[in-house]
Amino acid sequence: MRKDARACVGCACRLSQYNLEDRCAACSRDRQWEAHPRPSIPDAVWLDPDVQAAIASWDFGLASRLIRERAGLRQDDMAFMTGLSQSFLSMLEAGSRRLTNLDKAARFLQGIGTPDALLTPPFRENAAPVTPGRATYSGPGPDRHDTLPATHDVTDLNVLAAQAAGQSLHFADEITKTNVSDVELEGLEATLTGIANDYVHAPLHKIFTNLVRTRDHLFSLLNGRQPIGQTRELFLLAGTSCLLLAHASQNLGDEDAAIAQLQTAWTFAEQVDHNDLRAWVKGTAALIAEWSTRRQTALDYTRQAIQLAPGGETRIRIAAIEARAAARVGDRATAMAALEDLQRAREQKAAPDALTRFGGLLTFPEAKQEYYIGGTFALLGEHQLAERHATAAIDLYENGPEERRSYGDEALARLDIATARIAAGEIEGASEQLQPILDLPADRRIRQLGDAMHAVTRLLQEPRLARSAVARDLADATRGYQAIDTRTKALTA
Repeated sequence: MRKDARACVGCACRLSQYNLEDRCAACSRDRQWEAHPRPSIPDAVWLDPDVQAAIASWDFGLASRLIRERAGLRQDDMAFMTGLSQSFLSMLEAGSRRLTNLDKAARFLQGIGTPDALLTPPFRENAAPVTPGRATYSGPGPDRHDTLPATHDVTDLNVLAAQAAGQSLHFADEITKTNVSDVELEGLEATLTGIANDYVHAPLHKIFTNLVRTRDHLFSLLNGRQPIGQTRELFLLAGTSCLLLAHASQNLGDEDAAIAQLQTAWTFAEQVDHNDLRAWVKGTAALIAEWSTRRQTALDYTRQAIQLAPGGETRIRIAAIEARAAARVGDRATAMAALEDLQRAREQKAAPDALTRFGGLLTFPEAKQEYYIGGTFALLGEHQLAERHATAAIDLYENGPEERRSYGDEALARLDIATARIAAGEIEGASEQLQPILDLPADRRIRQLGDAMHAVTRLLQEPRLARSAVARDLADATRGYQAIDTRTKALTA
């Protein structure tokens, strides 16, 4: 016996290097079975070719199921023998979990009393020890360096094969380690879903604070280590949080901050080759450019986005943004072609993409579609059509679920109706639409609403309305309309 070898306190036999207990598997089972009925695995089971093949290939889930079925045992019997939980054993047999840890695999084989003849190195009690060596590799997390068994200076091919198998299992065990559980990932997705849905009707400062907190948590997880599938999901969630922050920054009137958030979201989309996120980023970039002085750039972005969004609400959204952006630069032909593309996309049936599943701001429902169509006609000066679609948008919002009602879109649609009525000389009718906007709480007055209200004030001050006392009073009421006060809200958030 080697100098550093350990012996069983029960029978004094040599302990396997993978047995961390002070007793061998046989003594441990005997001790446990003193208080429990002893499950029995007939010798004939070990002669079964399928059982032998499963053990030889280290398919422990299949081996467990075959042995249990042939021995007439229940899963809790096998769980008791192997020391695994019944739930883990169930997932192991179903193939949704694996035994990639050498220690656990050894305990499994020892627990069921696998004959030594069926064991392959390194699970045999008399197998040659594995000589540790140093090897480094990179994984999802930073600065990962782990120790793997060495394979040099080995002449016995069986030992070499066993060592190579041990290295592979060790590597698999290391790269499946994670700093985030599936439950936590589901919770983070639920949090972003809640924020996306609250965005359309909740005060902006509260949304912004929750978004920053969630984004920071996602960034901290990405700085750790997790399997590739979880990393991909974290990148999507982090990119979505930055996309929402871009919208929030734009609504606050900070275009530079919005663009920086979009650049980050695009980087995440590139990291995981995610077209749905790319399409939303490009569409949002177009939306931001449309409300700025870079209106031609908005059209360039929509043409890039359309290549990434084959159908569904995302395609409808991009077409709607393109229509309104074209109308802003006076390109009626492009605007009308985009509205035709929107209608075609409406008629297509497409499954939700990876972002529309979050709901709220990351969807493009019929009410929003009607608001954009109305806005396009308003910009083209076709006020009758603008009022028709804007009215349809407001009706859909008012009669739909309260939690999906977008105060921003609804207010802007009312401004389109007010503009149409001012153009027609119906100042009283315009006043009816403007009053709810004047009554809107300050923390819900997004920057775009302030800009649009100032445009209405200019219309009311046109010379043709100089003799209208109602127009003058309405101009006084709208003049100096203040959008959200970002400094005050930052202090109270």
